[in-house]
Amino acid sequence: MLKPEKYDPLKRSVAHVLDIIGEGWSILIIREAYFGSRRFEDFQRHLGIARNILTGRLKKLCANEILDRVPIKEGAKRHEYVLTAKGKELMPLLISLTHWGDKWVFGENAEPVIFLDRDHREPIKKMKVYSSRGVALRPRDIMVVAGPGASQEAQQRIEELNLAFDSPVDEPPG
Repeated sequence: MLKPEKYDPLKRSVAHVLDIIGEGWSILIIREAYFGSRRFEDFQRHLGIARNILTGRLKKLCANEILDRVPIKEGAKRHEYVLTAKGKELMPLLISLTHWGDKWVFGENAEPVIFLDRDHREPIKKMKVYSSRGVALRPRDIMVVAGPGASQEAQQRIEELNLAFDSPVDEPPG
């Protein structure tokens, strides 16, 4: 398990998210929940995951409010797992990971799964990052600034990043 506060000076960002959902089984469980799996046995059957590992991941996803554990029906002792609003907001991440894998792992025209717009039956566009004005941004078009929750250490790291990015690159000798 990552210790975000130890390894990530930009606390509460990527390291904390990875601590919650970054383990491979966790994102696969979330994917299966999107696909409609709700019961322990369904997750286990579709993923081939060991019971003890599945139990631990489901507990962690519930503790972090990604999934809710609810009775199958009122008064039932058996439960099922449903995505919370917080869990549903992971959909763009899941689709982005799929698109990235399709491009860099499987290659063009070898995609194992294609996400479609249900109403129009057309593939979902590849995810991009857009400015507030709707302009697609490249990595070099994006900068980082300290947010209201940034620690002093994070503020210093962000300042270093911006100074390094803004520094002119030396031209190679001619």
